[in-house]
Amino acid sequence: AGEELVAGRTAATRALLPPIVLYFLACSRRARAASRAWLTRALGRPATLVDLYRHFDTFAVTLLDRVYFLAGRWDCFDVRLHGDGPLRAIVARGAGCVLLGSHLGSFEALRAAAVFSAHWPLAMLMDNANAQKAARAVAAVNPALAGMIFEAGAPDALIRAKARLDAGALLGILGDRARPGDRTVPCPFLGATMPFPEAPYVIAGVLGAPVVLCCALYRGGRRYDLHFEVFRDPLVLPRGERAAMLPALAREYAARLEHYARSAPYNWFNFYDVWSDSR
Repeated sequence: AGEELVAGRTAATRALLPPIVLYFLACSRRARAASRAWLTRALGRPATLVDLYRHFDTFAVTLLDRVYFLAGRWDCFDVRLHGDGPLRAIVARGAGCVLLGSHLGSFEALRAAAVFSAHWPLAMLMDNANAQKAARAVAAVNPALAGMIFEAGAPDALIRAKARLDAGALLGILGDRARPGDRTVPCPFLGATMPFPEAPYVIAGVLGAPVVLCCALYRGGRRYDLHFEVFRDPLVLPRGERAAMLPALAREYAARLEHYARSAPYNWFNFYDVWSDSR
């Protein structure tokens, strides 16, 4: 059955993608412009129509793969972990940590690695609208996983986050998008300035949690490369140094995100003009 499912993913479902990708490439003017702007910076040259197609196609493939990851079909993929040793050491000592993700790569692949491969408890802290959408999507495929998502804007969000961390869970937070009203830091990113939120470091600092950078990059076919980097273990924000530390942390994170973005430019799944912040 596993071999049949893999064959279905690589044949039938993949055959459906080209016309769908071409349709959205032709009709989604805003997404097309954002893709061109992103790829021109990430590739270091003017993006071509072929580049744009590859960008849209990569996004489409990872969307399909989400269903398999959510269903726990880890065996359908060739997943390679990099830098996971220090993260495993953090988990082994019973400490929770903040997993600092982004719109680069597939967070579903990361979720599958944590839940189905390593059997680590995982929680996702998301803004209200995205949390509700994500919870509904997850519940439709695997209802048992829906409870891992909770809203950052809820009154008890920080209390719930602390409880999850105290229980040894990995707390997933996006490090490249701010919620409305959040403080941001203008950071150098791919030759321009992009606003990055301070909130992930405030949360980790208040809770005294380790912070681990993560991204799951789709490399074509069935392969995903999952990268982990210990950012701080733990993150400590002394009261008198907080004002200076938060911007420095955001800039350091932006530099690491740029590193991975240049290595996998077609894995950027945020089809907005991130430099003008016109979202």
